[in-house]
Amino acid sequence: MTRKFAVALLIIFASTPAFAAPAAEATDPGAPPEAVQHWRSLRFGMFIHWGPVSLTGHEIGWSRGRQTPIDEYDRLYKRFNPTKFDADAWAATAKAAGMTYLVITTKHHDGFCLWPSDVTDYDIGETPFGRDVLKELSTACRASGIEFGTYYSVCDWHHPAFPKGSPAGKTTKPTADLDAYDAYLRAQVKELLTRYGPLLVLWFDVPQVYTADYGIPMVKMLRGLQPNIVVNNRAYAARGRKRTVGDFDTPEQRVGRFDRDRPWETCMTICRQWAWKPDDRLKSLEQCIHILARTAGGDGNLLLNVGPMPDGRIEPRQVDRLKEIGQWLKTHGESIYGTRGGPFKPAEWGASTHNGSRIYLHVLKWPGEALRLPAIGPRVTKASVLGGGKAEVEQTDQGLVVRAGEADRQAIDTVIALDLDAPAAGIQPLP
Repeated sequence: MTRKFAVALLIIFASTPAFAAPAAEATDPGAPPEAVQHWRSLRFGMFIHWGPVSLTGHEIGWSRGRQTPIDEYDRLYKRFNPTKFDADAWAATAKAAGMTYLVITTKHHDGFCLWPSDVTDYDIGETPFGRDVLKELSTACRASGIEFGTYYSVCDWHHPAFPKGSPAGKTTKPTADLDAYDAYLRAQVKELLTRYGPLLVLWFDVPQVYTADYGIPMVKMLRGLQPNIVVNNRAYAARGRKRTVGDFDTPEQRVGRFDRDRPWETCMTICRQWAWKPDDRLKSLEQCIHILARTAGGDGNLLLNVGPMPDGRIEPRQVDRLKEIGQWLKTHGESIYGTRGGPFKPAEWGASTHNGSRIYLHVLKWPGEALRLPAIGPRVTKASVLGGGKAEVEQTDQGLVVRAGEADRQAIDTVIALDLDAPAAGIQPLP
């Protein structure tokens, strides 16, 4: 136990009533609907996985005790000195990509903290770099109009009090004390909110043995500090309980299913690994646009991850790809931001979104000379191709037939806008 942690525990237990398991009916009230809807409207954000592990090129957290021996992994921070880190450059890259929010791994499963925490010495303040990454990045994001959120791993395979350890959270520690770890976790997430907030979102991960008995009071504490904060579905383990955790679901490395009732966010890597890896396979522009279109068409958000290099820069080829996405969004962004998914559910041909009395068809693969869709109630008054081009629509009681000539089709995504004589939100989702 570090000196800072021991002092912090004395403060926590002196000022907080003794922890007790909540009553069985205790629930998380959730974020206000308007806060969830605001988060939902942003649609496209940047995820960042970064820390001393970038020195190895292996995966953050998971490589501890696997590719890298535990003792060696835990000493990486002593030579972590990313002198080319530029928070303004990171924020500018997110802005150029058309991203509207950013979420960074403040602490992953390996326990290392990207801010100088009062309750541990295993943090950025003890590295040769020494600067407060979260302070600089949160300031840069807000100056650029990017909303700021933080990822925080519930499990901590480094901390002696968390019951599970590396590799992969499969070992059990003899010093386990979940009450003590809960106090540590509460102290840290409180630091995140009070020092770097207000936060858009607190994105938790891999709770393992951190159950609802601990998690619900912890989340309620967060909401007491910041009522509008949005929390994901990984804040605590709910095994055996018929309970929905948090405000939104988090399908990982895949596009989520169409769902207009439960908010969701796909988290996906721009390469293959979350943390930086030399020569990792980069997704093509077409792959990125298709993922974004299908995610929005399913009524979800996309959190696209980059892993900065050991020197603090986002890899130039990743920056170039992000800028290409941003260029596409300059023309087609109205079909993504502030929209809802549907009314036509995603299918092999593509996906659809809507806003007001306009439907956007993201035609990713033309099924021949025309796209045939189910009938809708409102009348189509106009059809056009975003970015310039003509589209034609035949509307009958049997459905819609949509056409665009070869010259009006776009290689990656032909976005066709259909203007209606009534709000599109009134149309029930159609297969």
